[in-house]
Amino acid sequence: MRLAFLGTPDFAVVALARLVAAGHDIVCVYSQPPAPRGRGQTLKPSPVHAFALDHGLQVRTPASMRDPDEIAAFRALNLDAACVVAYGQILTRDVLEAPRLGAFNLHGSLLPRWRGAAPIQRAVMAGDEITGIQVMRMTEGLDEGPVLATATVRIGPRDTAGDIHDRLAEAGAALLVDTLPKIEAGVAVEVPQAEDGVTYAKKIGPKAARIRWPRPASRTDGQIRGLSPFPGAWFEAPSDKGPVRVKVLACVREEGVGGPGEVLDDRLLVACGEGAVRLLRLQREGRGPQDAEEFLRGFPLPAGTTLL
Repeated sequence: MRLAFLGTPDFAVVALARLVAAGHDIVCVYSQPPAPRGRGQTLKPSPVHAFALDHGLQVRTPASMRDPDEIAAFRALNLDAACVVAYGQILTRDVLEAPRLGAFNLHGSLLPRWRGAAPIQRAVMAGDEITGIQVMRMTEGLDEGPVLATATVRIGPRDTAGDIHDRLAEAGAALLVDTLPKIEAGVAVEVPQAEDGVTYAKKIGPKAARIRWPRPASRTDGQIRGLSPFPGAWFEAPSDKGPVRVKVLACVREEGVGGPGEVLDDRLLVACGEGAVRLLRLQREGRGPQDAEEFLRGFPLPAGTTLL
């Protein structure tokens, strides 16, 4: 098929690679403009942009797909379909209806649950046991279009958002490659989304990342796993030089009783408002991630310490 691919992060690279391997004609790749990264804040292309360049694919990085010139250029591609995976821009009807068969999005949840920007993180944070990835026809509404194909993924009690991200990326890429020929043949069944059970996966803001120890351990556990590896749930630990910010990248729920934020033993069992969590992997400001044992050798947090 003659396709355009619109995507930006690593999650989308997996799908683009599968489409290329399947022999589709990727006429043009769209991605967000290069952004400053690293200590030097050098402009660097997105992961999708970099992959496209490495594979000799045409790339466009418009600041806005609402620009009339960009819409005209998109129409001129004479596409069979457009595939959208975590692109990062709202597409207008003019863009969605330009390809012969339409535009199709790979969305990382079981719609209508977790429409929006952060479905993987929100599913883990909420304690969902099952999530999935779906191919849906794009409409002007936010993730409201009919669903054409679904793959489900179980969320285990120790899984992080990073673990689920990787599984969904692989499952979604395979699902998209399998579904496109059915769309072209006119045999893909479009199922409208249910009107009940709609939830929205709001973008993760700074307030969502701070650990609030008075919350129950179930919520703290979900927050830590749902924000790992990025942006990372964090707390402040006391030190001789003042509070130090520490990210928690892995944990497990355990029994324990104490004041919220109280370290209950010498292996980082921390009391919550109800129950406790054992911190397994942490990262201090300016340092790399460390397992708890290694972390404690360089930054002791003995029993009786109160985390903020």
